[in-house]
Amino acid sequence: MPWKLPGPGPSSFPMSDLGKGTLVVTGGAGLIGSAIIWGLNNRDYQDIWLVDWAEPGTLKSRNLSSLAYSRTLSPEDFRMMVRDNSSDLSGISTIFHLGACSSTTETNEDYLRDNNLEYTRELCDWSLENHVRFVYASSASTYGDGSLGMDDQEEDLQKFQPLNLYGWSKHKFDLLAQQNGWLGHIVGLKYFNVYGPNEEHKGDMRSVVSKAYEQIVSTGEMTLFKSHHPDYRDGEQMRDFLYVKDSVLMTLWLAETSHANGLFNLGNGKARTWLDLGGAIFSALGRETNIRFVEMPEILRDKYQYFTEANIQKLRTAGYRNELFGLEDAVKDYVTQYLVPDLRLGS
Repeated sequence: MPWKLPGPGPSSFPMSDLGKGTLVVTGGAGLIGSAIIWGLNNRDYQDIWLVDWAEPGTLKSRNLSSLAYSRTLSPEDFRMMVRDNSSDLSGISTIFHLGACSSTTETNEDYLRDNNLEYTRELCDWSLENHVRFVYASSASTYGDGSLGMDDQEEDLQKFQPLNLYGWSKHKFDLLAQQNGWLGHIVGLKYFNVYGPNEEHKGDMRSVVSKAYEQIVSTGEMTLFKSHHPDYRDGEQMRDFLYVKDSVLMTLWLAETSHANGLFNLGNGKARTWLDLGGAIFSALGRETNIRFVEMPEILRDKYQYFTEANIQKLRTAGYRNELFGLEDAVKDYVTQYLVPDLRLGS
């Protein structure tokens, strides 16, 4: 059976040592960031700096209501501390850099360069100089349309052509890290389609599971984009869907495994269709499948990925042994344990 969290508590995760110092999670109020803090709390870690914006009363702030951490900082304040090499940073042992602009439709290239590329470079520089473990979020969007493969081996890194500015902002740091020889000392995570509790604040960028749940409850149906590719019928476009609980275990394992450095695909390793996903949502709700296909906006048609599938052999070869959630089990867990009762991780 895949790993499942029966409830909060130290026994939910195997114990290990991420270092004696402070752990920093940038983007700590977001989907993966808050899930990482939840995972750390389940290992009895509470000396955690949460770096993010999360105004009280917002959907994002709800992600934090049941989490334990020792300090909150805005990204600007944390970045300034790093630039100044503040003495307050001396106790840090690991940085999980998950904060970024994650919008695939963002058109401000200067903003993406500063927020996704330069910010990451500054944190990486500081971490290497101060012997701090640095784990950062890259993205599967760096692979573009997938026609050049989705292999996390680094020798062919320069061949990839992302389809949007967000993907390029992530790819450029991967290339910079390779050129400077940093990849032998840090961990870059190429997350595929991560979904699960704590994503409601993302609006249009949240997963189809979250959006479809609302559609189904209010209208009895869900909508999917029609295909504009001759090799894929409507609904048979394929994605590698990774449940956020699996992303937590993978990320923490890589952070604590000193010999595991470089770029790693983090996905389920098996592509499934949108029809599979839709069927799993209806099944979790105990309803008959009712899917309506709608036209894909023209602005998306030449940037749309019709197939993604993570090759996770590198992760397995490094020693990761956990069995992963299947799509149907993951969707059922998400829908019945979080969406229906309107709960967040740790609630």
